[in-house]
Amino acid sequence: MSEQPPRRPSGLRNPAAAIRGVGAGTLAAEGLVLLLAIVPLRVLGANLTGLAIGFVVVLALVCFVLAGLMRRSWAWIAGAAVPVLLVVGGFVFHPSLAAIGVVFALVWIYALYVRASVLR
Repeated sequence: MSEQPPRRPSGLRNPAAAIRGVGAGTLAAEGLVLLLAIVPLRVLGANLTGLAIGFVVVLALVCFVLAGLMRRSWAWIAGAAVPVLLVVGGFVFHPSLAAIGVVFALVWIYALYVRASVLR
């Protein structure tokens, strides 16, 4: 049998805080992208109604609030639910919202992978 190499520390002074920063940064970027996506959607002729714009603005605000709540363990689950809501909203309002949701779902999966690997 081969021996496992000894585990090296991550080199971070506070790994939990660094991971919270990754989650908060991901959510803040997602909120910013959502707010910046409103005008191009209107220009592309998406015929966004007030309800659709409200949906995007509320999801952006949820992202910003969750970015500040990353100390809570449930915030990671809620943050992972935001891209899912975007994909659902893409089927209801416009397919480009679903595309944004898929991109951020992949980013969020990577952030969860980094969280798991650093906190082990």
